[in-house]
Amino acid sequence: MTTEIVPDDVATLFANNRDWVAQMERETPGFFAKLAAQQVPKFLWIGCSDSRVPANPITGLALGEVFVHRNVANIVSPTDMNCMAVVDFAIRRLKVRHVIVCGHYGCAGVRAAIDGQTEGVTGSWISGVRHLWEQHEPELSKLEPGAAQARMCELNVELQVQTLCETTVIREAWEQGQQIDIHGWIFSINDGLLRDLGIRVTGP
Repeated sequence: MTTEIVPDDVATLFANNRDWVAQMERETPGFFAKLAAQQVPKFLWIGCSDSRVPANPITGLALGEVFVHRNVANIVSPTDMNCMAVVDFAIRRLKVRHVIVCGHYGCAGVRAAIDGQTEGVTGSWISGVRHLWEQHEPELSKLEPGAAQARMCELNVELQVQTLCETTVIREAWEQGQQIDIHGWIFSINDGLLRDLGIRVTGP
């Protein structure tokens, strides 16, 4: 193992971390001791990996209050062990009450699916979104491009909620009487606001 000097841009992250820790302890003494003691979030957030859409800041939730899974285009795939493990842990172990699938307008993954940029690993990952576009292209192609992309981002959230509701973990939890509400939301980077798409599923 070689010892290298940490680049300035990376070293800044450690400095920021130390400043953040000091600030948190000033504002709430013993904050990290309490945080380490337990994790009891009420929410599971399934969102996009886009760096502009972090779950905690835009919902105003503190550390420990939301369990998070993020990937390109906020896709729920029953064959993705990462996503399914997060859902399974959140439902069976943490007993979260609300699962939020949150997309965002201007999603590059959705745009790539619309444009047919389905090469490589990313292309394979968004192939389901591409199929969704092909299903809705006749009506969406009548809209101006920006409006069509925005509507596709909404339709993608709807599709992922539907997929999530059909997973074994969610179905079994509902059958056993566990209370789980699944919500479909979307975030606008232009104004910072979350919007409820009117999608809420509370049972099979």
